[in-house]
Amino acid sequence: MSRKINLRDALREAMTEEMRRDESVFLMGEEVAEYNGAYKVSKGMLEEFGAKRVIDTPIAELGFAGIGVGAAMNGLRPIVEFMTWNFAVLAFDQIVNNAAKTLSQSAGQFKCPIVFRGPSGSAGQLAQQHSQTFEAWLANCPGLKVISSVDPRDSKGLLKAAIRDDDPICIMESEVMYALNLDTTQPGKRTYSFGKKTWETEGLPFTDEEILVPIGKAVIRRTGTDVTIVSFNKMMLEAIEAADELAKEGISAEVIDLRTIRPMDHETIINSVKKTNRLIVVDESWPFAGISAEVAYNIQRMAFDYLDAPVIRINAADTSLPYAPTLVEEYLPNPTKIVKAVKEVMYVNS
Repeated sequence: MSRKINLRDALREAMTEEMRRDESVFLMGEEVAEYNGAYKVSKGMLEEFGAKRVIDTPIAELGFAGIGVGAAMNGLRPIVEFMTWNFAVLAFDQIVNNAAKTLSQSAGQFKCPIVFRGPSGSAGQLAQQHSQTFEAWLANCPGLKVISSVDPRDSKGLLKAAIRDDDPICIMESEVMYALNLDTTQPGKRTYSFGKKTWETEGLPFTDEEILVPIGKAVIRRTGTDVTIVSFNKMMLEAIEAADELAKEGISAEVIDLRTIRPMDHETIINSVKKTNRLIVVDESWPFAGISAEVAYNIQRMAFDYLDAPVIRINAADTSLPYAPTLVEEYLPNPTKIVKAVKEVMYVNS
């Protein structure tokens, strides 16, 4: 039966189910045990699995990331939670120089089945050092898989798939969207709600049956014929909101949620562009050498003849995130900016 669930509970279900299924899986990180997680994602897990499998660590990201890598090389399947990916910068040596390179550096003798996960992206007025989006940094490193999803159902299925995968995987969650609710109780509809806002999309229901979502496969959240909008994580919701506004003006937008950044599902984007002939890419990270640039390059390389207008990228401003709320609003992509870009590629006067 379809049901309602929020992102926080979906992630907890994924970890709990996998730890029940496989005794080699364990969780470690700052405040994951006694405090039930900084964002309460691991609530109740210490009580069920005990202190040997739900482990509070010191505030030392490089240290506990390194312990996780060593455990993975010796047959365990660690889930390493960072309180925020901003703090994980301190552990990039372990992630990029150790986890990502274990398989190739050992000529295939050692695998590193580890999941690094935690909140990423802007989160209200947290200013420059706590609001960064690192998908492009991590995806640039061969050997790492990178997942960035906000949909509760898909996030659960992707996390379960990541825990079972033999490669190191970085999962980027949304710091402000842990309370995002997904309701699939109405047949044929998926309704997201957060605070006073709601969004509706197409897609599969959320059920009590086991969910495994394939890594490296995008999903079409909304079908359309006039323009393709590609995004991921919480910017996917901004894209859906923009599509709703465009529909009022008779413009049909197809919204694609990447879900996985590396490996990227270029085929789904190409097939959509072949139908719509126009592409907008919405990416919360900085524009220089980002995910939006990668998508735009591959479309011009593999679907150039189908384009009726240049690809437009909508990114965060090319600067560090300011603190003032008016500047935060100006800094980030939003539906107004997306609608304007769509009209530009449609050659429609605003």
